[in-house]
Amino acid sequence: MNEIVPDSTLTCPECGHQKTETMPTDACQWFYECTGCGALLRPLPGDCCVFCSYGTVPCPPIQQEGPGGCCASS
Repeated sequence: MNEIVPDSTLTCPECGHQKTETMPTDACQWFYECTGCGALLRPLPGDCCVFCSYGTVPCPPIQQEGPGGCCASS
C-alpha cells in the first residue's frame, strides 16, 4: 500500500495565491477560503473536494482508494 501524502499546496484560481495545507484524512473538504484574496473555493464539477480541484496532491481518500472511492454515491 502506498504511503498517504498528508499535505497539498492549494492554488487559488482567482488570485494565484498558494498555501500548503494538511488535508483531513477521513473526509472531503468542500470549501476553502483563500488566505490571499478571501475567495471561497468549491470543488470543480466531477471532483470530490477542493484539494482534488486546486491542490498539488489529491485528498487522502482518493490517494487510498482511487477515483470513485471518495464521496461516491452508493
